[in-house]
Amino acid sequence: MANIEITLPDATMECGAILLDMDGVLVDSLDIIERHLRDWARLRGLDPQHVVALSPGRTNAELVAEIAPHLDATAEARLLTEREIVDTDGITACPGAAPLVQRLTGQAWAVVTSGHRPVAMSRLTTAGLPIPSVLITADDVIIGKPDPEGYLTAARRLGIPPSDCVVIEDAAAGLRAAHAAGMRAIAIEDGKGGPQAPYDHALESLTLLDVRVTGRVL
Repeated sequence: MANIEITLPDATMECGAILLDMDGVLVDSLDIIERHLRDWARLRGLDPQHVVALSPGRTNAELVAEIAPHLDATAEARLLTEREIVDTDGITACPGAAPLVQRLTGQAWAVVTSGHRPVAMSRLTTAGLPIPSVLITADDVIIGKPDPEGYLTAARRLGIPPSDCVVIEDAAAGLRAAHAAGMRAIAIEDGKGGPQAPYDHALESLTLLDVRVTGRVL
């Protein structure tokens, strides 16, 4: 099994696999996500600010069910997802994302996102990032983050024990999911005080992280 060495400004970590959230970690999509949510909230007579505040880490269906239980969560989630697929204006790769995934080519890594598969593939492609062989989306789990199902599913498909996985996340729900899965986590801070959830190390940007593969390449 390959061994991945992660170098941080204040520490070094070793693992068998790196599991990455997508939005806010690999793909800079905050503006477009908030735009979609605000437009939908106004359409349904909801408070746009409240909708945006509750959205990180949740699937569209989970968000609708929580914030507007009087609406058909499945139908509303479909509406949001359809727009997310076609509207990618402004999507770019986060700083440091492209070099990181390039160095992980051929290694055990995965993307675990609360978005649906077509949205994830559209955003990664638009950002010029590769589609990993293991891509866990809202379509692959029953319960989204902070439930650990997504990260545990990724570890299982990679054949790596959860305890040997390191998660990179920017949302509190995702960090809680990693912790519940028994995985170590690196938090990407957003400049607003950082995610209020358990993590092992925190970074302002992926540009401050480096990876090196030691041992046998998978």
